[in-house]
Amino acid sequence: MFALVGVVATGLYVADVAPLVDFALIGAGAIAACFASPAMHDIRPARAWHTLGIAGAFMLTGAILRPIVVPYGSALPAEAFTVPGYVLMIAALADFAYGRRAIDRHSVIDGLIVCVGATTVFTLLFAIPAISIPGRPVLISVLAGLYPTFDAILVLLVVMLAFSTAARRASFRLLLGMMVLIFIGDLAYATIGNQGEFYTSPVLDVPFLLAFTLGGASALHPTARELVRAVPLPVQPWSLARLAVIIPAVAAPFVLTVAGAARTGVERWIVGLGGAVIVLLLILRAVSAVQANAAAQARFEYQATHDELTGLPNRRRLTQILEELLADPSGRGAVWVFFLDLDGFKIVNDSWGHPSGDRLIRRIGQRLRDTLPPEATIARIGGDEFVVIRRGTEAEALEQAQQIVDCVEPPTRVGPAEVVITASMGIVAATRPDDTADSLLRDADTAMYRTKAAGRGKWTVFDASMREAVQERLEIESALRAALADGQLQVFYQPIVDLESGRPRGAEALVRWEHPEKGPIGPNVFIPVAEESRLITGIGAFVLRDAVRQLAAWRADGVVGDDFWMSINVSPRQLTEPCFTGVVAEALRTHGVPARCVALEITESVMVEGGDISEGALRDLRALGVSISVDDFGTGFSSLGYLRRHPVTSVKIDRSFVSGLGASSSDEEIVRAVVAMSTALGLAVVAEGVESTAQRDVLGRLGVRLCQGWLWGKAVDARAFAERWSVDHTVKAR
Repeated sequence: MFALVGVVATGLYVADVAPLVDFALIGAGAIAACFASPAMHDIRPARAWHTLGIAGAFMLTGAILRPIVVPYGSALPAEAFTVPGYVLMIAALADFAYGRRAIDRHSVIDGLIVCVGATTVFTLLFAIPAISIPGRPVLISVLAGLYPTFDAILVLLVVMLAFSTAARRASFRLLLGMMVLIFIGDLAYATIGNQGEFYTSPVLDVPFLLAFTLGGASALHPTARELVRAVPLPVQPWSLARLAVIIPAVAAPFVLTVAGAARTGVERWIVGLGGAVIVLLLILRAVSAVQANAAAQARFEYQATHDELTGLPNRRRLTQILEELLADPSGRGAVWVFFLDLDGFKIVNDSWGHPSGDRLIRRIGQRLRDTLPPEATIARIGGDEFVVIRRGTEAEALEQAQQIVDCVEPPTRVGPAEVVITASMGIVAATRPDDTADSLLRDADTAMYRTKAAGRGKWTVFDASMREAVQERLEIESALRAALADGQLQVFYQPIVDLESGRPRGAEALVRWEHPEKGPIGPNVFIPVAEESRLITGIGAFVLRDAVRQLAAWRADGVVGDDFWMSINVSPRQLTEPCFTGVVAEALRTHGVPARCVALEITESVMVEGGDISEGALRDLRALGVSISVDDFGTGFSSLGYLRRHPVTSVKIDRSFVSGLGASSSDEEIVRAVVAMSTALGLAVVAEGVESTAQRDVLGRLGVRLCQGWLWGKAVDARAFAERWSVDHTVKAR
């Protein structure tokens, strides 16, 4: 709207319809906009806009006075306002430029090249002729010669602003347009000034009227706040846009010389000086570009070889350093690699968010720096994985290993609480001629996982047997992939018995693997491999679908009653799959099994370490109607709070507590406590691992009604289960 009003007022001014009112209206509106903009758009600091408003007031006063005083033979009253107005405007624009903190040295040099070229042209074509007009007061001639200088500075600021930022929003473009229009208006006045005139036509004021219009529109536009925010461009080559401005400036002194515009000694000296300065600036620009490229290359190399979060070397740089150490036989002692992983880091991320996890990682990195000697190289190679390498004796290495573990353990404040993080570490020494950086990192990683399996918060030295274990694990993983594809996996069923009736109330579906060459492979062997290799997702889906299908078949054939349920194990990884609830729902829908007849078993670790994703999945599953049971209850870290927080319907007492019943009073007290707690929470209790009648009797006395174990038989295939436990033994088993 302001721009439209300005254009209309400019037209009225040219048509000589109340020209002073038109000029005053546009100028006053632009000045008011400059003062109002900081408050309207919450711009801090407001100094640049206020300075521009004051400059506008001076220039408006001078512009209004000019046509009034010139007929009386003197332009000094008008110049007394216009010249300070230019100085203030240049100060305001410089404040915009430097306040944005986006001015790089290349933009400054490019601006200076254009400025020197423009200054040479303006001086030769406008300043010298204006000063040389005979019969004019010296002060008027000096003031007339100042305007080309102002214009040269305007050119410098325009180029610097245009080439120094990527944030060229509407307000920015309007401000640049204002500066260009002022430059055009000055050229027009300089042209008539060379003829000894100060004012000839209202048309000469059109660029200034439009400049006021664009300045006011720039101040009022919502993007005005971004004029003080820099979005710097990367190091820029001389693009076509830059060359279009720079080439004429570079060529100007030489064109003036060839054209014979420099006729006197002073003029030739000015042209020569301008050309020499431009050449020096071009050399400086080339040197600056080379330095910038070298600095950028060094910065990119650093970013490519260092961890952004901690500033430590990353895997790439660590590998380089390790290879250099291995290639240098002159060092003292063997090369040792310490591979550490933070225990419990996932809980921090899930509980307090990734920013808290990042702070923890930075603190651990700093602790390692403070603890280890300068000759040790510390690197972060993954989310919560650090590696330390150094030369030394075995005694030094083992001492350092303990130092690393100890420095990680002190409590660290994360979010609202202090947490204790431990480190599980694997250590390996380069003792073989064919050791490489990759093989040492792999062996140290293997030893670290052995530490985690042994209890965490410790360290383990790698030995060759671990390499064999890794090879065996890889073979199992490969064979397991084939087993899943070839149908070697089967689902067996173990009854969950009601002690009062002695009949099964449900069954647990357990996966079994019959290898065509090696025979049966126990779940304790292949399930951990499946978990680590993500094969557990496919195996779990297979067990789920097959168990639900079998339950549907038993229900249809009368093998089981309507209230019989199927208990199916679910891995923590399955719960993090976005589509897992859909997989369960599809299996129930496909086979027509009621959701109440399916119970999903989870481990205690899911409740403690599963995070929001797993908790959300459990709630979705419970809303679907399936039951949620906590398997191996009592062996992990769960508490009453976790049971209340998650939608659990039952707990299964771990076999380690059942095995001691009748012989250990402590186990009996633990079972009694679990039963009491579960009863208070309305949870069903199942005891697993029952192998003797004595254990069964104690469980019954303690209030446990559902049991599972070898006392009623091992897990068997579907046919054997139906033959043994069918409600009607005349029914043919499937």
